[in-house]
Amino acid sequence: MREPQYIQHMTFDPNAKIDSGKVSKRGRGVAIGGGSVVVVVGLFLLSQLTGIDLSGLAGGAGGGGGSDSSQDQAVSCETGADANASTDCLITGAATSLDVYWSGAASQLGTQYRAPGDIILFEQSTNTGCGQATSAVGPFYCPPDQQIYLDTGFFDELRTQFGASGGTLSQMYVIAHEWGHHIQNLTGVLASENTGDTGPASDSVRTELQADCYAGAWVGAASTIADENGTTFLEPVTDQQIADALNAASVIGDDRIQEKSSGQVNPEAWTHGSSQSRQKWFSTGLSGGPTACDTFGVDASQL
Repeated sequence: MREPQYIQHMTFDPNAKIDSGKVSKRGRGVAIGGGSVVVVVGLFLLSQLTGIDLSGLAGGAGGGGGSDSSQDQAVSCETGADANASTDCLITGAATSLDVYWSGAASQLGTQYRAPGDIILFEQSTNTGCGQATSAVGPFYCPPDQQIYLDTGFFDELRTQFGASGGTLSQMYVIAHEWGHHIQNLTGVLASENTGDTGPASDSVRTELQADCYAGAWVGAASTIADENGTTFLEPVTDQQIADALNAASVIGDDRIQEKSSGQVNPEAWTHGSSQSRQKWFSTGLSGGPTACDTFGVDASQL
């Protein structure tokens, strides 16, 4: 996989212990048929470019199916020094920190925490519990198998295609957002809301903005989260690093992507929220923690 150039490092303590069992790399999957199409929940969907709901894309042409782990290989990462040296280990470090954070914070939302499955790193295409997926879908969380799927080339695309400033915190924001969808799965949000609708105040948009908010909540606490030996995983976040994460949230706002791809903005086709809203709710979580993330309890004007 491609290794994007790092700028504005959010640095791990070199001595922090990270859990390599949380991230796996997978070879290319093989298409499988049968079953029903289920909706995946992701940071970026192709529908943002086209204005058309393509959330069933991961199911392929009428195909759901199980994930294929026969080609999975555990990522070999042990310390924060490893996380500072490679993208794969950076993701592993973020996953370890997120797991520790939510094991304590989930109770604030009235839910019992359990960890998601692996973060699966793949190239071009793979099988998932939601069916066949390609890199075009972008990073996503699959509720049936409770795993997060990511082609790390997406980090390059954020910079080269969407104009993001980049930086390691913006990359970890992607993982934290998808982890937020797992928390929504635990709280029942994904099962109770109509995440297939569109529009600036739709359940789909509220779901994505809440995941942005949960990502911000983790960032707000990240420099206090420690491993089993009491070593904090990450050094304190800087204003520039937060700006990088906010920039990443902004460039993948529905309005920004629509304008870039077609020159027009159609709010009724929105599935993830405007650039302004995505930045707002990330910042809300950053300052207020997970209990401030009730995007379903506010009216449209407050989104």
